[in-house]
Amino acid sequence: MSRLSHKLNTQQMRQKRVRATITGTKERPRLSVHISLQHINAQLIDDNSKTTLVYVSSVGRKLEGTMSDKAKQIGIELAKKAKTAGVTKVVFDRGSKLYHGRIKALADAAREGGLEF
Repeated sequence: MSRLSHKLNTQQMRQKRVRATITGTKERPRLSVHISLQHINAQLIDDNSKTTLVYVSSVGRKLEGTMSDKAKQIGIELAKKAKTAGVTKVVFDRGSKLYHGRIKALADAAREGGLEF
């Protein structure tokens, strides 16, 4: 097994482990976060009806600062859009990433914006 396939395999196992315990409902949707090397995507998902309620991304935008600063901006904007959609409580889904750095910055900014999780 090559190094890359081993890394992808462990990421998929970690993501499945996290997702097995988390489901989003209309009252409490799942806040799913995906972070690549250049961009940050966050969305609120209702798993029961399989719909995305709110979506925010850094793709196609000029956000200034480090990736952690960009994550904070995305988290604040996500919280604003969630408020307008009538969502205050969410379940946080970090995916295959560890809860530190950019993931933590986005989560803290969303909490400051008014989301509870």
